[in-house]
Amino acid sequence: MDGVVAPKLHGSSETLIRPRSGWIAIDWAELFRFRDLLYFLIWRDYKVRYKQTLLGVTWALLQPVLSMIIFTLVFGNLVKVDSEGFPYAVFVYAGLLPWTFFSASVNLAGLSLVNNQALLTKTYFPRIFVPTSGVGAALVDLAIGFAVYVPILVWYGVPVGPRALLVLPLVVLTILATLGFGYLLAALTVAYRDFRYVIPFMLQALMYMSPVVYPISIVPERFHWLLALNPMAGIIDGYRSAILGKPWNPTAIAISTASALILFLFSVYFFRRVERRFADIA
Repeated sequence: MDGVVAPKLHGSSETLIRPRSGWIAIDWAELFRFRDLLYFLIWRDYKVRYKQTLLGVTWALLQPVLSMIIFTLVFGNLVKVDSEGFPYAVFVYAGLLPWTFFSASVNLAGLSLVNNQALLTKTYFPRIFVPTSGVGAALVDLAIGFAVYVPILVWYGVPVGPRALLVLPLVVLTILATLGFGYLLAALTVAYRDFRYVIPFMLQALMYMSPVVYPISIVPERFHWLLALNPMAGIIDGYRSAILGKPWNPTAIAISTASALILFLFSVYFFRRVERRFADIA
């Protein structure tokens, strides 16, 4: 929306609010002014996730651990999926770390605008904070997941070297990819309500298109670029390279990085385009 100050009688003024057309740039100064609201929304979303639950935040610890146990029993022991020389539990947990964060965040962000429609129609604030808060809330679970991974690595006797610090830029890349999917699905879900049913199916399909339970090396090398168009494919493989010390796949990392950045920029553009109609269609 544009705010235009028009003169009135006796030296007073009024602000005319009208819709803008074309590209709506992000007002970074405005986002900074509203930063306290973002912190509040993140804290609120995190509390709501575990409100009136039996185990509370313990679910943040149990979810990746239980998934690791199930995948280890099925894919590690029964199917005998290659784990590139590492214990399968250690191998699959490295993939579950970014995937669990991505899956939970996209689900929260995708439904965030629909779940907060009363807030959208009653007051003004940067709408992009609503899906962002869902991603921010899931970051706490990601930190807990890393803390749990340390004793697992020690138990299996897997050494971790200084290059594990490369996980930090990979976490940033994971956040960008997650925000890209989250912004896009949040805007689409407001405009087309049946997208709320698409999100769980999309996440389930995307998990098997990402090397969570299998190594990227089982895919023929000539198809690595195609698999890496899914941003999470190169990211998950990068986590394993950083933490476990396995060789890097520069093609997958480069393509997934480019894919994540393009998706993020397009999603921000699309979100801002649809944002002007949120109050009408929410």
